Amino acid sequence: MGEMVSYRSNGGTSTGYLAVPTPDGEDPTGPATVTGPPVIVIQEWWGLVPHITAVADRLAEAGFVALAPDLYHGVQATEPDQARRLLMGLAMDQAAKDIAGAAEYLVERDESAGDRVGTVGFCAGGSLALWSATLTDRIAATAGFYPVLPWERMRPDWSGYGGKAAVIHCSEEDGTSAAAGIQQARGHIEAASGECVVYDYPGTRHAFFNDDRPESYDDVASSRAWARTLELFRIRLG
Repeated sequence: MGEMVSYRSNGGTSTGYLAVPTPDGEDPTGPATVTGPPVIVIQEWWGLVPHITAVADRLAEAGFVALAPDLYHGVQATEPDQARRLLMGLAMDQAAKDIAGAAEYLVERDESAGDRVGTVGFCAGGSLALWSATLTDRIAATAGFYPVLPWERMRPDWSGYGGKAAVIHCSEEDGTSAAAGIQQARGHIEAASGECVVYDYPGTRHAFFNDDRPESYDDVASSRAWARTLELFRIRLG
């Protein structure tokens, strides 16, 4: 179980959900410190909801120090129309500050091992996760689950991907890896001398990783995508 924390964000303050690894069989509130690579978790369009904090907890259980920034600053959506309005109102310059600030906060934590940060995101957050590597040199590996935001909203400087790595998990419902946005991101990342691996999950719907959405959740695809994401972070951040 993690906790809400505040962190500096380019002169301001942002909040997020922090989950850290704990010693096996010991009280997680005790003094012992377990270190692990730092990872940022970026929300779907719903906001910082229990599914996203659960992902951060799962990363901590796998040995990572995970922080999920609250990009909507305290607001959550329960209906698609509300989520769409929140997403459309998201200021990209502030989101960039929140994400870059999260990376700096993580590397300063005693629990963090090393200064290379990973980012994983879902849906709109999948696009933001891939974008994040263009925002700061701290972020070295990204994983985007079914990214959907048009790149024009973020205006990424893809040259920031030199020497970095990305994994993109694609649903069949969204058009698989053949979708124009996926191909565009992959081309730009590779042109910048970054590494980009794209995975297709046949028969899947958008949000197949979200087990709070039974109409979309796919246990087999979710397990495979999770294992591939952990492998990316262990290789690139370990």
